[in-house]
Amino acid sequence: MTGSGPQSTELEQLRRLVQERTADLQRVKAEYDNYRKRVRRDRLAVREIAVVNVLKVLLPVLDAVDRTCAGEPPTPGLKDIADSLKEQLGSLGVTSFGEVGDPFDPACHDALSHRVASASDRLVCSQILRPGYRLGEHLLRPAAVEVTGPAPPARSASGRECGGRGSSAPAPLPVARS
Repeated sequence: MTGSGPQSTELEQLRRLVQERTADLQRVKAEYDNYRKRVRRDRLAVREIAVVNVLKVLLPVLDAVDRTCAGEPPTPGLKDIADSLKEQLGSLGVTSFGEVGDPFDPACHDALSHRVASASDRLVCSQILRPGYRLGEHLLRPAAVEVTGPAPPARSASGRECGGRGSSAPAPLPVARS
């Protein structure tokens, strides 16, 4: 019986050591799993940024093709190029936006001019000067539009708003009366 006492404490120490090592292993495994997830997320983000950058560079090409098709009757070759370009961009998830009558949203529209319509209570896109494009939730390019709506609010006498001298407020839009 005297031999069972030291064996019992030695067995308890081994069990405690196994539990500690098991907990350490579980912690390291969890850290490694988190690392793998973070690396995967970072790779996807880098890939997404690369795709967005490539697509942004292609938008002027799409604009040139659209202008050419609008300016003259498209030849069969030009029509094939335009259709293929739009089809391939669409298959990547690129969508165009900007329609006459859309409510003006400064987050996705660039207002290049403003026509005052006293009967209107909100700004709407009255002419699409250049379509905007999105890739999923990413804004590739805002739509360049002409807006129609109520007159802008009156400016202060000094012409300075939003912080006075050195203000970074945007210049007022040109106003065309209708």
